[in-house]
Amino acid sequence: METVSVIGGGSFGTVIANIVAGNGYRVNFWLRNEESATEVNEKRENSRYLPGYQIHENVYATTDIQAAVESSSVVFVAVPSAFFRTVVQRLAPIIRPDALLVSTTKGIEAGTFLLMSQVMQQELPEATIGVLSGPNLAREIAQQSLTGTVIASPDESVRERVREMMRSEYFRVYTNNDMYGVELGGSLKNIYAIIAGLASAMGMGHNTNAMLVTRSLTEMARFGRELGADPMTFLGLSGVGDLIVTCSSSLSRNFRVGLALGEGKTLDDAVGELGQVAEGVNTLKQVQQKAKEMDVYMPLADGLYQIVYEGKTVDQVLSALMHGEGALDVEFEAHRSKQL
Repeated sequence: METVSVIGGGSFGTVIANIVAGNGYRVNFWLRNEESATEVNEKRENSRYLPGYQIHENVYATTDIQAAVESSSVVFVAVPSAFFRTVVQRLAPIIRPDALLVSTTKGIEAGTFLLMSQVMQQELPEATIGVLSGPNLAREIAQQSLTGTVIASPDESVRERVREMMRSEYFRVYTNNDMYGVELGGSLKNIYAIIAGLASAMGMGHNTNAMLVTRSLTEMARFGRELGADPMTFLGLSGVGDLIVTCSSSLSRNFRVGLALGEGKTLDDAVGELGQVAEGVNTLKQVQQKAKEMDVYMPLADGLYQIVYEGKTVDQVLSALMHGEGALDVEFEAHRSKQL
């Protein structure tokens, strides 16, 4: 039986471990917490993140990271962006030279503006790398709701290998060669989920939500193009797909942060109540600074930054947005079909 590792014991790491195990692989599941690892092995449950979710018998939890990865052919890394580099540095001397690394983390490294695949490339320059991203709420995957995701890599063999490893009756895997665009979409949408949550808390209607989601997609594609991504990638599952689900579901952590802000709570209180990492809070700072450096027009992201970090009221920001400079409705067009 081929061995695969999942590094990170959160909700998404848990469902990834289960999907892969259900397809006939042994899954070494690394968690930092000894009690959680024992619970997975003895009770087949990770109650902190997914209470009641039955974990497959092929999943073996451990707190020993070397034991988790030293025999694995594929390693999924599912830890928050703030800890990502540290974890990859620990993996570097102990993984197999031929191991495939797949990042599932949707975030941007503070201080460097590097995506997680780029962090992997820095720390493991010889490694084969892929990125998994899409509209993937872990609780819905745990309920076996029909779900689509994207595996992105410039290497076709990586895309096909992960697709075969993960597809199931309820989890469909699509492929894309624009790894940077797929990963960037998964990171940027977290900002706009906070905005959508804030708007929902204020009682704004469907017209408002439609405008927010559509203009958010425009900002994402505009920003991504300036960084070298294919703007058409943002029309796929990892872009508009992830944006729609994150901006409309209370299962989204970033949406819940926005809800709390809209109810008048401070950012610290909003994040504290969540009890989990909301990547959009960190991403907002990074993107706002980068957009200013590159002179990219991102009024929604900038407006949220003003509310969260500069003390402006929602009414002040909304007025500026509604009376802001004109802009095209559609800025990009597809000139040719993409072949994969």
